[in-house]
Amino acid sequence: MTDTTEASQAAENTGSSAPSRRSLIGWGGAGLALGAAAAGGAVAMTRTGNDVDPVGADAGGAIAFHGAHQAGIATPVQDRLHFAAFDVQTDDRAELVQMLKDWTAAARRMTAGHAVGEGAYGGLAEAPPDDTGEALGLKPSRLTLTIGFGPSLFEKFGLNDRRPEALVDLPQFPGDALEKTRSNGDLCIQACADDPQVAVHAIRNLARIGFGKVVIRWSQLGFGKTSSTTPDAQTPRNLMGFKDGTRNIAGTEKDRLEKFVWVGEKDGPDWMTGGSYLVARRIRMHIETWDRTSLQEQEDIFGRDKGEGAPVGKAKEHDKPFLKAMKPDAHVRLAHPDSNNGVTILRRGYSFTDGTDGLGRLEAGLFFLAYQRDVRKGFIPLQRSLSRSDALNEYIQHVSSAVFAVPPGVRGKDDWWGRALFSEEA
Repeated sequence: MTDTTEASQAAENTGSSAPSRRSLIGWGGAGLALGAAAAGGAVAMTRTGNDVDPVGADAGGAIAFHGAHQAGIATPVQDRLHFAAFDVQTDDRAELVQMLKDWTAAARRMTAGHAVGEGAYGGLAEAPPDDTGEALGLKPSRLTLTIGFGPSLFEKFGLNDRRPEALVDLPQFPGDALEKTRSNGDLCIQACADDPQVAVHAIRNLARIGFGKVVIRWSQLGFGKTSSTTPDAQTPRNLMGFKDGTRNIAGTEKDRLEKFVWVGEKDGPDWMTGGSYLVARRIRMHIETWDRTSLQEQEDIFGRDKGEGAPVGKAKEHDKPFLKAMKPDAHVRLAHPDSNNGVTILRRGYSFTDGTDGLGRLEAGLFFLAYQRDVRKGFIPLQRSLSRSDALNEYIQHVSSAVFAVPPGVRGKDDWWGRALFSEEA
């Protein structure tokens, strides 16, 4: 990331003057400094939409922060993830709002490749720096930061009248073994980047800014995207060795995005128009058992061949599947829209490995992320079908779960995450 000198020049070039953090007391004051400093870099990030710069995409470039929708949903999927769910500790609404403003200002800077506030060095030696510094010198790496609000947040702050009807608590599905300490959350931040250090840096700095107001409830690192929003790219493989997300919604398919992902004007409430709903599930894979399963059985379980990824009886990965040629409990057959009254979600998952479980077995699997227009018409009916009879269930187990309302994008330098939800006039 660029150093404080470059960040200061960006502010000077736009006529912005940021008050020194050293002259302000506490993070409430620091929010003013962050907001002012961020304004300097905002001009370069006000492109409409969330398009990747075509030149910088392969060179660690920046993705626009501002837009009608938050980046990190239909955006081309990056290779690394750091996902964090937070619990809110403060009961002061104004304090939470100021933190969201501070977070937005920091996110603007980090996604553009700048340090937070006045940077990691060069300030008063007796005070902690504004930025933790581990991303100094690194490119933006297509960093995207996406925020979501959990059901419990609405209860804590008396916002039940603004809680979307589509933001329902997920039911307990057959086979779930959910860990309470790794489920749910008042807020979430999804940080995706092509450099893991850039993603970790982003979460670390937001957690630091929120100290005393929020605390990380649980988090997950991910690598090797398991689905893609760019259909012309090679389909990624999951840890079971199979191609995953062959017919995932592409970021260029505006009609499908409008139909299945973005909340419409008539869906309600108004503050969610242009947003989406996120389901996050940590799915443990029984790797050792899977690795001792015959190739034929593995292919029968998925309904695709392992090499090409072609559906049963077909030659190519993207050939239209003949579902009746698959076994009744094949994963592809049960998950296909034709088997679920057209249910379609946008998947954005990642693989994970977290060491071993104490018995020598890999703690590994899929961190499932799915965006949809309405959870009641998306993930819930789909998972009900899969949890009842999917042959894959013998080899996986859902161990954590959360659902969040993901508001629309930040429109400009005066906008901030959650403004329409928390503003009194909203």
